[in-house]
Amino acid sequence: MASRKRIVLCYVLLQASFWGMISSICAYQAAIVLDRGFTTGQAGIFCALCYLASLFTQPVIGGWADRHPSVPIKQLLIVMLLPAVALNLVFYFTRPGFALTALIIFLFGVLETNSYPLIDSMGMQYVNAGVKIPYSFARGMGSLTYAVLCVVTGLLTARFGMQAALLAHCAEQLLLIVCLLAFPSIPARLLPQPQAKSASGHSIWQILKKNRVFTLMLIACFFGMMGVMPISNFLVSLVNSHGGGSTALGVAQFLMAASELPSALVFGLLQKKMSSAKILLISIIFMVVKPLLILASGSLGMLLAVQPVQMLGYGLFFPASVYFANESVDPADRVQGQSIRTILSISLSTLLGSLVSGYLIDLGGTTLMLWFSTGCAFIGVLIALGALAVQKKSLRV
Repeated sequence: MASRKRIVLCYVLLQASFWGMISSICAYQAAIVLDRGFTTGQAGIFCALCYLASLFTQPVIGGWADRHPSVPIKQLLIVMLLPAVALNLVFYFTRPGFALTALIIFLFGVLETNSYPLIDSMGMQYVNAGVKIPYSFARGMGSLTYAVLCVVTGLLTARFGMQAALLAHCAEQLLLIVCLLAFPSIPARLLPQPQAKSASGHSIWQILKKNRVFTLMLIACFFGMMGVMPISNFLVSLVNSHGGGSTALGVAQFLMAASELPSALVFGLLQKKMSSAKILLISIIFMVVKPLLILASGSLGMLLAVQPVQMLGYGLFFPASVYFANESVDPADRVQGQSIRTILSISLSTLLGSLVSGYLIDLGGTTLMLWFSTGCAFIGVLIALGALAVQKKSLRV
């Protein structure tokens, strides 16, 4: 096995390159399609399709990876990313209509959004093998890279047009492939081996049925993320409604993402004092706070000042949810567990949240969307409290 120093360095670079790649396609996806003449409602459909793709493919890929530990996860990712590079170039050089644009973005979801749980599982495999990987720090560096590249992409699009974000995305895809090639795969002997009698692995429903706390907390995360993710996906609409442009959008993206870096330190301190489930509750509470603060923002400056609240919301959510999923499922199902976490708390919530929010903006502007976000996140807080109550009761038995 490679040295810990090399493993940690390569994993930090892997997280940084992955979130760098995501920055140009996710942060600017709505802006790209709006620039091509599509409506906000259609932009919501495109965003929803990207995450809809993950609902079908993540459990298949995660389950397959759990059943075939001899195949390094990085190989799966490289196989997915190579056609994604070609797809990105096709999208840049063409101007397809609604149906073909929807298909292309759906395929982006299949090939790229699927990487969320796989990248996390690569780190958790070493953690479970006893190697101390500073996951929250690596994830924080990913957020910092995301933030910096959002600004760079904002400046790039301000000078060369919004479609230049796709060229930045292509370069970031290639960099991620290089980092994947450099990452040392964990030896298969250190991974949990699937039992012969359960070669097909546990299904999503079996895993969810077995652990009520896991299921309830993921439902809570679903509502919390359905409240906060549309704010990120339609940040361009919020910035425009406050009088900002492409450069202001890049600054807003930077402030939002850069605030996730201190989350690594905050998460480390909280993890010593409370469970990952309780940290998730804190993060969902701040998912209620963020849209309320944006509603109170009366200027572009105030909107920008609100963005660092992301530190205690989504910033805490990501590492807490990864550790929570890792702790809540059987060792042989941990890649599948990360896939379930991503499906319920990120993919499905973003799909529905974006679909509804796009039409709410067309119907009543960003104010209506923000009240929708607040209501969803508040429901998430109530369910998270219920999950903790069930957990406390089960510990007494």
